[in-house]
Order: sequence, then C-alpha cells, then structure tokens
Amino acid sequence: MIEKSLLTTLVCPVTKAPLERVGDELWCRASALAYPIRDGVPILLEDAARPLQLHEIEVSTL
Repeated sequence: MIEKSLLTTLVCPVTKAPLERVGDELWCRASALAYPIRDGVPILLEDAARPLQLHEIEVSTL
C-alpha cells in the first residue's frame, strides 16, 4: 500500500506533473501515462508505463 504522504511527493518522470492513484496504477494526465504498482512499489519508468486511452481519462474526471 502506498502511503498518502509518499503519493504527494511522487511525480511523473516524464512531465514532473502530479500522479493520482487509480486502482493498481499511478496516472499522469499531463503525459497520458499509467505507471504500474507492483507488490506495493510504484514502477516509475517510462518503458513500464502504458498509454492512457482518452475514454479512461474522460471517465475518471467525471
């Protein structure tokens, strides 16, 4: 489990924008990338991230 205090200090390695937890991922809206969380550890590598789909971003902002 990622503590809230840690989440507030983590940023996207590509854009340096804030991240938000969505399920087992950390999403960056600025870069449209989703970084996985494996065994409670965020994997903040661009190569490990998956691109967010437009419908994912739209649904999560409602």
